[in-house]
Amino acid sequence: MICEAASMFGNNLFSMWLILTFLGLTSCLSMSGLAFAKLYWNPSYETWRFKCNPKFPKPEHVRTEVLLTIKCISLSTMLPALSLYLAAQGKSQAFCGWGGRSVWWHLGVLACLLLGIDFFEWGYHYMGHQVPAMWKQHKSHHKFYNPTPFSVIADEAVDQLMRTAPMLLSVIMPLNMDVLFGLFAVMFYAYGVYLHSGYELAWPDAHHPIINTSFQHYLHHAEGAVGKPRHTGFFIKLWDQLADGDSTAHMFQNGKCSCSKCSRERGERSLEAWKKVEKVDYSCLLSPKFWLQAFA
Repeated sequence: MICEAASMFGNNLFSMWLILTFLGLTSCLSMSGLAFAKLYWNPSYETWRFKCNPKFPKPEHVRTEVLLTIKCISLSTMLPALSLYLAAQGKSQAFCGWGGRSVWWHLGVLACLLLGIDFFEWGYHYMGHQVPAMWKQHKSHHKFYNPTPFSVIADEAVDQLMRTAPMLLSVIMPLNMDVLFGLFAVMFYAYGVYLHSGYELAWPDAHHPIINTSFQHYLHHAEGAVGKPRHTGFFIKLWDQLADGDSTAHMFQNGKCSCSKCSRERGERSLEAWKKVEKVDYSCLLSPKFWLQAFA
């Protein structure tokens, strides 16, 4: 499918970008919207017990997430469009299907891509919290200290371009474009929706030794700042653990963990506590007037 699209539209870089932007808008907003509707529109006590932050964000907060995401989608599709353009021009080593290679070759490349891109994303994100000039680009993402599924790519231009840079790997090595595009769709948006959902799962919980969960990413949003790279990893905790940035482990060792599991065990997610939580009415998000007020 990816190669067919490249052969049909790849000779026109702008057309390829427009198509990918349209597909990105529909798929990303649909995934985020479905998750938001389920978790925030009419939350129940049972789901709230698993919420990272017991409070709900204001509608204005969500509106800003959505508007910034729409802007960022148009940026995040630039390098994927360039990747397909180069493939159509025969200027890369991209291919689709099996490409005459074995299943083991594809599985090996997939494993290398997962680890390599995860490390790259962690490293770039880590530096974004250590280098003041990079923090200036990244800090807008941290205005969402209590994120919703709409904040996955609510970033600035430089961050978006850098995080999609691995899409150009086919220029220097043979890559299956179906696998690469699928990996980014699942790894960096679908999983990102979970990380930014603001809700934890029963498994994996916040104390899983290997997997980064939504609580780690919530903690990153809530506490991360310049010089404070809290949980900058995406899929696995290894990179943060090697850099002594596993804040969850430190909190747990000190008996101060605030994840939903520990909060439930301490009795902090009781029905009485739920009744005291302000239930936010998000129906204004369906009003055009509410959206126009953002530009007033």
